[in-house]
Amino acid sequence: MIDLSNLKAPGWQRVVAELTAPAQDDRAYVLRLLSVLGQVSGARQAVFFSVTGQREQEQAVPEAKAELVWPVPVEGGDQASAEDRSRAVAAVMAGAGVNESTIEHVKESKSAASSAAQHRQTRVFGIGGEEQFYEGSPTRAYVLAVPIYAGLPHESAIMPLRGVATLFLDNRSRQALQTTLALVEVLAGYIFSHAAQQALHRTKAAGASLELASRLIASVNTTTGFKACSLHLVNDLARQLAVDRVALGWAHGGMGKGDRRSIKMVAISDTENVDRRMAMVQKLEAATDECLDQEQPVLYPPPPEEGPTADPVLSRAVVHAHRELAASDARLRVASFPLRVSDQDGDRVVGVVLVEAGGEGETRVELKTIELVQSALDLVSPVLVVRRSDDRNLALRAKDSLVKGGAWFVGPTHTVWKLVGVLVLVASLVVTFVKVTYRIGAPMEIRPRQQRIVSVPFDGVLFEIAPGIESGKRVEAGELLAELDTRQIRLGLIEAEAQILQYEKEADEAMKKPDLAAAQQAQAKVDQAKARRDRFAEQIEQAKLRAPIAGTIISPDIKDKVKASLKVGDELFKIADLSEVVAIARVEDRDISYIHVDQTGEVSPKSSPDREIPLVVEQIVPLAQAKEGINAFEVRAALKPEAGNAAALALMQTLRPGVEGQARFNTEKRSLLWIGARRIVDQARLWLWW
Repeated sequence: MIDLSNLKAPGWQRVVAELTAPAQDDRAYVLRLLSVLGQVSGARQAVFFSVTGQREQEQAVPEAKAELVWPVPVEGGDQASAEDRSRAVAAVMAGAGVNESTIEHVKESKSAASSAAQHRQTRVFGIGGEEQFYEGSPTRAYVLAVPIYAGLPHESAIMPLRGVATLFLDNRSRQALQTTLALVEVLAGYIFSHAAQQALHRTKAAGASLELASRLIASVNTTTGFKACSLHLVNDLARQLAVDRVALGWAHGGMGKGDRRSIKMVAISDTENVDRRMAMVQKLEAATDECLDQEQPVLYPPPPEEGPTADPVLSRAVVHAHRELAASDARLRVASFPLRVSDQDGDRVVGVVLVEAGGEGETRVELKTIELVQSALDLVSPVLVVRRSDDRNLALRAKDSLVKGGAWFVGPTHTVWKLVGVLVLVASLVVTFVKVTYRIGAPMEIRPRQQRIVSVPFDGVLFEIAPGIESGKRVEAGELLAELDTRQIRLGLIEAEAQILQYEKEADEAMKKPDLAAAQQAQAKVDQAKARRDRFAEQIEQAKLRAPIAGTIISPDIKDKVKASLKVGDELFKIADLSEVVAIARVEDRDISYIHVDQTGEVSPKSSPDREIPLVVEQIVPLAQAKEGINAFEVRAALKPEAGNAAALALMQTLRPGVEGQARFNTEKRSLLWIGARRIVDQARLWLWW
């Protein structure tokens, strides 16, 4: 028992110093206060009860639950070593429960605690349960119940009690009991000193939180880009909180309330590059996903559900992923904070900040700092949202704007799926009821309407090409193009004329003899010689190759064939009238039934696919031809640009024979659904004999 008979006694100084010293938390201070009350009062045992059910019903008796016991029960009793006692105290500080079998007269102690809590004043009870302070008959032992208030003195009257401390006292005189009661009430009031220290600490923490938020925002604003500002944020936050690691994850997924979202890690303190394939990064993402799903701070180990340090929200949070993350270190504490923003879309979570801290004396992630850190991050979140939005490309911004507009139209839940459903419905109505002109496409080639080929009339040698005759040259009908070598033919012509004179002379001599048979034979030879002469004369004339029509030479140059031997039928010149060309389209046999004469359409050459020239079908060749694995019919169409269409007329001037492109023929109007399904239905009918 501590001597407190004099205010100047060393006992008073030690008690005051102990009760005014800062405590780690409320539980540690209550255990210290319980120890002082027990020593000062000379109690055999002191017990602290938490009280539930206060102020629920004014007539109801609050329920008391033992939280702390002094002296701390140790296995082995008085024989226990100092190490065992330290281990037992550490277990109590960690929140270990109290075995009520170690409490003396537990029933009477609970009853006294409930009564003191109900009346909110100090009570003295005998072991029998009667209140003995004003009774005249003494008892062998007493239970002194002292309410322990919460909050500051001006708040104690309206706040629930922190608990009730019961002291088990041996028999003593009434005067001694009064003295003990007075001392206990005075010392119990030191709980307000602890509350004041805690309030001062919270005020300082609030100021530190505001300072932290201002520093974080200033640090973020000095950087450019979302990645850089995220890295600055986690590094500064880790330095300010003096924790082991801080990670920032950003939410991805649908913006609707019912859409599934997940976290992707974007920055980790003291880490330049984040590899999402690493097992640690995957654990961090799982823990942040857990916080995102609950949309509230998550603390592991979670606080108790009851008691002075209880937090009903944090204690009921799901912490499976956080437990797995902290499994490697028993001293590690993990806290996740949602990054919340409020805008025209309402309150939403855009990301999660995860904080890890461990080690003796380094843990700053405590229950009392959760709200302060969360407040600081709530101020930083809008800045991060702006930086994130500025870093995204135009397509993603347009997507978000579309989803926001769609949320106004179809509702905030499952917005994307609803928009897809609406679009599918609208598209179905459009393709079913909207009719457009069905256009059949086919490859086409530009050819001149009139074209002639100048070939070798007989075997011979190309003697020369007329001056100025070359590819692309405009020629007139009958103009000389080239000439074949006629020297051998002219010799044959001379020989034939000589033979004619000879055979005519022989015929005359035969007639003079007279030898009729010889004369007839000689006359036959004369006719043969005249025939050879006429053939040679005709070949000499054919040797001069002339243009059959007026037009342009569209064949390649043949200058390399001069003095070369040629065979009859070899092509030398191709002449075409380019003033009028036609389009020759190859229409597949499955589409030919939709084509008819005088049908309209358009052609687009490959050189100018954005331009069109109107056409009219003139002829359909009735025989199909197989080419490149496609059975197609040849359709000839005239190009007829409108007089006022300057672009089409200009395009006509650039068309040359051999130009390829695409021809499109206009048929009747059909629905988009019929157009899209026509080939599929036709093929199915062929397969299924439908």
